[in-house]
Amino acid sequence: MATIQDVPPEIMGQILTELDPTDVASVSQTCSAYFDFIYHPTNELLWRELYLSQILDDPRTCLSLLGHRLPEIGWRHQVKRIIRARTVVRNPGLCRIEERCAVMQTLLDVAVNTKPRREVSSGDLSYNHVWLVTLLRTGIWFDQHWDLDYEGRQTRARFHTYFGLTTNDYTPDRLLETRSIVYAMRNYREANEWGPFDKHGSGMVNWEHILAIHHVMSMHIVPTRPAVGFMTFPMSLPFCQSVLPPGLHLDETLDWVGIEGLWECSFAFCDHGQLLAFNNDDRSDNLPLDSEVFQDATFQEIFSTISIRLRVTSTIPDPAHPNRPMIHFVGGIEDQSHMHGWVKLTPDHQIRWHFESGQLGNYIWRLVNSIIYLFDMFSHWPL
Repeated sequence: MATIQDVPPEIMGQILTELDPTDVASVSQTCSAYFDFIYHPTNELLWRELYLSQILDDPRTCLSLLGHRLPEIGWRHQVKRIIRARTVVRNPGLCRIEERCAVMQTLLDVAVNTKPRREVSSGDLSYNHVWLVTLLRTGIWFDQHWDLDYEGRQTRARFHTYFGLTTNDYTPDRLLETRSIVYAMRNYREANEWGPFDKHGSGMVNWEHILAIHHVMSMHIVPTRPAVGFMTFPMSLPFCQSVLPPGLHLDETLDWVGIEGLWECSFAFCDHGQLLAFNNDDRSDNLPLDSEVFQDATFQEIFSTISIRLRVTSTIPDPAHPNRPMIHFVGGIEDQSHMHGWVKLTPDHQIRWHFESGQLGNYIWRLVNSIIYLFDMFSHWPL
């Protein structure tokens, strides 16, 4: 009498590809024959089909945020990472302490390694981002009170920055916390080049600082919590998808950032007197500053957005990043003001901007250091 074990391997493989990977894992536990079939080192075809059956981009078509193709794909390994991350997000209590950083890194990898859009206005959205938004929705997962090391905190903050606003981000305490980070002068020292970088001088990005800046700015763009669970706005996950026009090869173009064109530049600042009042009692980096000034009814934050047309003036080879040279640029605002600066990669491969601006040659504003972490990287903002 024939049994299910007598089903030909090609038929069994087709049946398994119709299942969720968690069910495939359950099937593998039923007998040694199925276990050997499913986990045989040469059976990558099965795992490839299981991966491609998910609502995810085909990794063979994906690029990193700097436009690089992904390394050789281990399909079984990637399926296990994705499904484990999905399981933990749905039930954080199942997450083992030693795998917390790995799960967050998986989510981050899904966010930053996507298929590129061919043009800015294209509706060709990344399935990776659809998968993440569907999985995370309100962002409650970000509120897990996990005891993480520095690397883990950085990974979580970076992913939160890319994801956008969560439900907890609309609480008064959250805005108080992020303003206390952004406006604390102790966080801007020579060691971190007066910007959101590692305080030990490595030049690497401090994503917890970036997340605080992101939050303060976002509260001006989307000041009221939307009724839906996830809000799409110009500093949220869909805007992390790279734009790579057909025929453009980033390793061969000097303007690999896509600087040439019209950009939107947003900025925010508070009254200088209130800024000094907040930092007046800064006697120790280990003691919290009195954030009462931010709760005062007179506290005001100015937010504005201007349109700037930029053009490249020169490039300088960067030995640390072949095919991604340092780019010098100038810009103007309806011939009323002028800007000049440069863009290059940080040691951890993030895009860093530096520029000065003013009128009639008098530079009164200086963006010492900034990280462009959300803008469409290979094309300027459409205006």
